[in-house]
Amino acid sequence: MIGPLADRTPYVVAVFLMGAGLYVLIDDENLVKKVLGLNLFQTGIFLVFVAAAVRTGGRSPLVGDAGGPYVNPLPHVLILTAIVVGVSVTALAAALVVRIHAERGTVRADELERPTDEVADRE
Repeated sequence: MIGPLADRTPYVVAVFLMGAGLYVLIDDENLVKKVLGLNLFQTGIFLVFVAAAVRTGGRSPLVGDAGGPYVNPLPHVLILTAIVVGVSVTALAAALVVRIHAERGTVRADELERPTDEVADRE
């Protein structure tokens, strides 16, 4: 039972990360937690792509090297690009959350739907 499950460990972890991230995105009203949930979801997707690109006994494709199974470097390069984009999106989202907090005094999405004067009266 442990052997077949050990081969699928990255996929199980990826499903857990994506599920936890999606749950936080949907359930929580705190914008900071929503940004963290988005990061969890992205990490799960990254893990799926990297785990799918693994080839047992594979080698890097070098010019002039003959034979053997090769590992496709394209998924790894795509994930590196996605990580850079993910960091940029996270930085932008964090900057927006800081700006929203400075303007409205709250980071709760349900309180942002109220008019500005109601939020100021509450404080």
